Amino acid sequence: MKKNRLFKRVFSLLLCLALLLCAACPVLAEEDGYEFDTTGVDYQKFRGQNVSINVYNWGLYIAEGEDDSMNVCKEFERLTGIKVNYTNFATNEEMYAKLKSGASKYDVIFPSDYMVGKLIEEGMLAELNFKNIPNYDRYVDDNFKNLEYDPEGKYSVAYTWGTVGILYNAAMVEKEVDSWDILWDMDYAGQILMFNNSRDAFGIALKKLGYSMNTTDKDQLKEAADLLKEQKPLVQAYVMDEIFDKLGAGEAAIAPYYAGDYALIKADNPDIAFAFPKEGTNRFVDAACVPKDCNNQEAAELFINFLNDPAVAYENFETIGYSSPNTGAVELMDEEEKADPVLYPGDEVLERAETFLNLDDETNEYMQQLWIEVLSDDQNVNRWIIPVFVAGAIAVSLFINVRRSIKNRRKRYEK
Repeated sequence: MKKNRLFKRVFSLLLCLALLLCAACPVLAEEDGYEFDTTGVDYQKFRGQNVSINVYNWGLYIAEGEDDSMNVCKEFERLTGIKVNYTNFATNEEMYAKLKSGASKYDVIFPSDYMVGKLIEEGMLAELNFKNIPNYDRYVDDNFKNLEYDPEGKYSVAYTWGTVGILYNAAMVEKEVDSWDILWDMDYAGQILMFNNSRDAFGIALKKLGYSMNTTDKDQLKEAADLLKEQKPLVQAYVMDEIFDKLGAGEAAIAPYYAGDYALIKADNPDIAFAFPKEGTNRFVDAACVPKDCNNQEAAELFINFLNDPAVAYENFETIGYSSPNTGAVELMDEEEKADPVLYPGDEVLERAETFLNLDDETNEYMQQLWIEVLSDDQNVNRWIIPVFVAGAIAVSLFINVRRSIKNRRKRYEK
């Protein structure tokens, strides 16, 4: 009896020790061949409770199972039992309007830097409980924490980052591409695409003029608007995701866009090239956040933690092509990926880059008013169309009159 009791005590001590050791080491959960780090988080907490989360993200901005990639939302559902309702937006302003209207509730959203700042200022984001996001401390690069738009690091977790550059079809563009000036080049009229959102469009115009992308000077913003109006007759279309079809199919020659999409478009069209403008550009960060009126904040935070699992972050990088702030994902990349000058540009590019900051309401409203004027402005078009039409009409009239005169002379000569 004493031996049995002693054995039980020793066995209990060993079992406790084993459990403590397990708690101290990373725990990997394998789902259909993928291994996930579950250290410090209970992914099973909501299983069987019929919980769902609404995720609102940019288009083409997560691995969805195509080309043998991970289906991130499905893997999260398998691991946790939490249903993911996933929808897309095209611009920060579209997302903001949807949130502001209150028509739909979302649990996880992915605003860009300046929009994160705006949502914080307006009290529309929940403070995150980082106990539910242990992968933040383990894997998110310190260079992407406590940035200008979220200085205390309470409301956001960096998801991707990148820069804006000029994508062009080398078979259609013979000139050197190293400046925003190419987007105003008459030789490419009708072959130029432009951002269909005010902040990116004004950012480019301001950089071309030598101003800060974050200026609040109304005279500088008006000058940028005038420059965009000057460009309008040359623009084939104002686009966002439509760029994939237009540039990839050779329907347009030049477009400013995000560096992370370069590889995807080049895969469709090998003639596509990329250049950083010498005037400087935008360095952006898109972040995962939780709206204040979400349905289930803890489940949302579990999803954000899952996104920062190295295996998941790497799959997202491989699929969407944007630079990753996740150190675990970077470790999984090959040397060629780590050294890619478009995805991970050198200091000479980053030193000339700016991150968008949230501007005051007056400046935002003024910029939006100017942007509406740019899109609705037909004066530039009229200045071209009317003189050409008049000149054409005069030319036709002269041609008819001259032809009649020649015929009349011939008739007189024949008589």
